[in-house]
Amino acid sequence: MFLSRFRVNVRRPGARRLLSSPQALHAAVMSSFPNLLPTDVPAPDAPRVLWRLDHQAAAEVYLYIVSPNRPDLTHLVEQAGWPAVATPQAPGWETRPYGTFLDRLAAGERWAFRLTANPVHTIRRTDNEPRKVTAHLTPVHQMNWLLERQERCGFRILEKPEERRLLPGGTTHKDKHEHHGDRYELSVRDQRNMAFDKTRNTTGAKSGKPVTVVMVTFDGRLEVTDPDALRRTLTQGIGRAKAYGCGLITLAPLVPASQQAT
Repeated sequence: MFLSRFRVNVRRPGARRLLSSPQALHAAVMSSFPNLLPTDVPAPDAPRVLWRLDHQAAAEVYLYIVSPNRPDLTHLVEQAGWPAVATPQAPGWETRPYGTFLDRLAAGERWAFRLTANPVHTIRRTDNEPRKVTAHLTPVHQMNWLLERQERCGFRILEKPEERRLLPGGTTHKDKHEHHGDRYELSVRDQRNMAFDKTRNTTGAKSGKPVTVVMVTFDGRLEVTDPDALRRTLTQGIGRAKAYGCGLITLAPLVPASQQAT
């Protein structure tokens, strides 16, 4: 497994085209692997290519890729990077082996994490109506979506110390739903609604209805509870819409409380 990072040169027209189209960016990511054919479908339990865009600031956008094979991002550098300054030693992206880090994960470790996901659920208004996949649109429900999956993903999201909670116990109840917004070391930000047409067919006509994907980014802190399950989560992703930049969770060392901004 490999973890790669590529900084996008947002001032280039090619970069703007990629950032505005998750389909185009997905195709660019997948073409980074010469031995991977467009028709290849990974087995359900196999590692896959995952990617995520991190918008640190207006002019600071990073593309992260987790993949079973080492990628060649030369085409991305030429289209959306800084090709004039690229060298064999500094080609314009960074790739590091990921397997050693994954193998070292142990129960009880605590990490900061980031995840961009497509939190959805299925609903139906009547018993005779087929179930429909619908996005969660509020931070409360989006947060609950992740909390419901934490155990089988191999981690638990840490709870805030009592002295840092604004609400008694960290929760409230409204309309029979529990609001965890002040209980956990978890925040929801950067909700983006991506709408685009499906791939056109051979006649050039649109195929099917337009696709809408609601993406949100979670930042938080977790504790490893099941290292094997967490390894699967880190290499297979969480939830739907993985082809559109969702599902990739990454870990980082925790920043000591004494170094956090007040």
